Amino acid sequence: MTEDVQKHSVHTLVFRSLKRSHDMFVADHAKPVALDETSHKVKMAAKLRADYGAILHMPVLKEGKDRTPGSDMHGSKNYTQPADDPEYLITGTHAYPSGPGLALTADTQTHRNPSEGGVQTMALALPPSQARLDASRTSAGVADIHRHAGGGERASHSHAMSLLEGGGTKNSALVARKAPTMPKPQWHAPWKLFRVISGHLGWVRSIAVEPGNQWFVTGAGDRTIKIWDLASGKLKLSLTGHISTVRGVAVSTRSPYLFSCGEDKQVKCWDLEYNKVIRHYHGHLSAVYDLDLHPTIDVLVTCSRDATARVWDIRSKANVHTLSGHTNTVATVRCQAAEPQIITGSHDSTIRLWDLIAGKTRATLTNHKKSVRALALHPRQYTFASGSADNIKQWTFPDGNFIQNLSGHNAIINAMAVNSDGVLVSGADNGTIHLWDWRTGYNFQRIHAAVQPGSLDSESGIFACLFDNSESRLITAEADKTIKVYKEDETATEESHPINWKPEILKRKRF
Repeated sequence: MTEDVQKHSVHTLVFRSLKRSHDMFVADHAKPVALDETSHKVKMAAKLRADYGAILHMPVLKEGKDRTPGSDMHGSKNYTQPADDPEYLITGTHAYPSGPGLALTADTQTHRNPSEGGVQTMALALPPSQARLDASRTSAGVADIHRHAGGGERASHSHAMSLLEGGGTKNSALVARKAPTMPKPQWHAPWKLFRVISGHLGWVRSIAVEPGNQWFVTGAGDRTIKIWDLASGKLKLSLTGHISTVRGVAVSTRSPYLFSCGEDKQVKCWDLEYNKVIRHYHGHLSAVYDLDLHPTIDVLVTCSRDATARVWDIRSKANVHTLSGHTNTVATVRCQAAEPQIITGSHDSTIRLWDLIAGKTRATLTNHKKSVRALALHPRQYTFASGSADNIKQWTFPDGNFIQNLSGHNAIINAMAVNSDGVLVSGADNGTIHLWDWRTGYNFQRIHAAVQPGSLDSESGIFACLFDNSESRLITAEADKTIKVYKEDETATEESHPINWKPEILKRKRF
């Protein structure tokens, strides 16, 4: 037996549905639970004891007449005069706390206590603690930024002292403070394209300049290493031997050797007196992406897609250390004479500072959110910069304390270089070059060089860049198979190319 289902109009059904929804959601479940007065008091008392236990015993001036003068809400006693005048407290030779049972003599004078308003004002206007000042004290260039930023705080220190002594009022808590500003960047001459060198048949991936500054070396995707005259830009020599892209080249300052590494897992040592390979360093399990020579010891450091960096003894070809710890391709490596002697940047978005003697990680910097493909060590300061698609970040040695972000180069940064004048260059995958003032992080020039005729616009990409040893030339290796040389514009002055800079409030990210 079937029941006839009663048919309603659409209007009735919609209305019923709305009513059901209303009944269901009429109760405001998002409303916070009502505060229980007793449990709140217990919670606050426990919190006060835990956080402020050390100072709960301090006498508190009783300005309100409605409270009992003997004890406060936490049961701590107030040391009042027998006359019970709340303005004055008997103390020892120092203000807090009074010694029990001390007689009021000429030595133990009665001290005026600061009012609550004065104490609050003092807490608001005090400068940052010494520990924080020590933590923020970095290299000379960074100290200027911090000094500039802290000026307002130091100015308010004497004002706060006078407030405390004079008692102060609640209104004086609003101390006028100067907002920290970015110091004025140093003027740098703009750089202009000086020469375009072509000759490679593949992407130019790496560059190195020899110590005498007579010639420079490039490695490319055409599997060759070419040596060029720096003054004229003419090809001097081509070296063949790699069977895949040459990703890194380095010229030794201590011997007539050239080192190269490539995607064929090979690391080669070339004797430049014979122009032949004299040593191979075997061990990497995948493409070798970068290499660097230690400035004072005869060791070579290479990094690879196998997520390791390896330290090699140049003469014996021994694998001294395998620096493992990164979880993805190690894209770049840099060496220096001071600790930490090895710095690596990886596609796992971390930077590691290594102890060369122990072969262990000293510090891991995890601030970047994207792959770190470029590192640049400042030639004079004990600082360095790292480049990633999210930001360029500056750090101090030896622990890798963060200095500041250089934001604005919104591309995959493949290469960075810095000279002693404090010009930082970052080259990106889209062919843009940004030039920055190292100290302030001001971006004073942007260059996008035209691609070689016959190449696609999409082939503009910077794979490597470095300054020559005189620091008067900037050499870049590009995806349009050319090497471009830039030099400073000698005709430029501060008047013809002024700094387009306004003192703005410093917006420094803390990570």
